[in-house]
Amino acid sequence: MPIDDPIRVLLVDDHAVVRSGYRAFLEQTPGVIVVAEADTADGAYHAWQRTRPHVVVMDIMLGAGSGIAASQRILNASPGARILVCSMLAEPVFIQHALDVGVLGAIGKDSPPQVLREAVLAVARGQRYVADGLAQRLAHTQPDSRAAFQALAPRDFEIVRQLVLGTPLERIGESLHLSAKTIANRLSLVRAQLGVQSDIQLVRLAAEAGLLDWRL
Repeated sequence: MPIDDPIRVLLVDDHAVVRSGYRAFLEQTPGVIVVAEADTADGAYHAWQRTRPHVVVMDIMLGAGSGIAASQRILNASPGARILVCSMLAEPVFIQHALDVGVLGAIGKDSPPQVLREAVLAVARGQRYVADGLAQRLAHTQPDSRAAFQALAPRDFEIVRQLVLGTPLERIGESLHLSAKTIANRLSLVRAQLGVQSDIQLVRLAAEAGLLDWRL
């Protein structure tokens, strides 16, 4: 990207007020323009196809699907796509999976506004950017339960993430463009890989790993 070109940004978040705040702040940055917004994983992919932005600012948790799945879909179509995930989910297991998919940057939604600006500019240059707090958490050795989930393939991780949130198999399949039967087969393999016998055990293990807030 020539240095004089404006940095074209796609914003993906399922909360309109968040997108509005990002847009207002980023468009105060010289050389940055927001070219599109989306609020779902499918919408993110179609907006990216339509506009081909330099940077995608992607929330991890979306109302339909996830930012990790949307990022993987975009990167499968264009390995050079530059994506920054920005999420309230600061658990290393989520951030590591996003990085494993191929996103270039990760920041928390509680980051100061200038961190968002720095991250967008760095990712636009093709540089890795992980906010300091997240980088420190990623550097620490993770408990076995987290390591087990981090070892899952990105698509299997996304299937588990949706399952433990109570998403029916049919809807998981729709979000990943797979049949419910394929999702069920993948879950059987995942349970074997994680060493659990049932979905209840899988949910408990996910809670230990920080994938959800479990209350007995």
